[in-house]
Amino acid sequence: MHWRAASYFPRDTDWVFANPLTGRPYHQESLRKRQLQRAAKLAGLGEDIGWHTFRHTYRSCLDETGAPMKVQQELMRHASIQTTMNVYGRAMTETKRRANSQVVGLVFGPNSQHSPENTSVATVQ
Repeated sequence: MHWRAASYFPRDTDWVFANPLTGRPYHQESLRKRQLQRAAKLAGLGEDIGWHTFRHTYRSCLDETGAPMKVQQELMRHASIQTTMNVYGRAMTETKRRANSQVVGLVFGPNSQHSPENTSVATVQ
């Protein structure tokens, strides 16, 4: 509501984030080249970032929350769960470390020098 009141285009039928020159939405490729890639470069993320990058990030975050795979598939709006798992499935580094530490603890026991409490010894990167 605050944005609409300050906008050049305050009517209900106007676009929320319209280009002031045209009154139409910005083209996604134009935004990617002028804004997103510049911000990514400044953040040290390189220039290969596109809109699809956010889908991969969203899927990784869903996985981190422990959301069931079926829920992830539906939120990602994939027809096939294989797409969700195989195309978008990458575990975050900290999750991999934690999982590895738990396996090491199972193998060597909780009181060994390799236990999950000694993560500097137990983790593999």
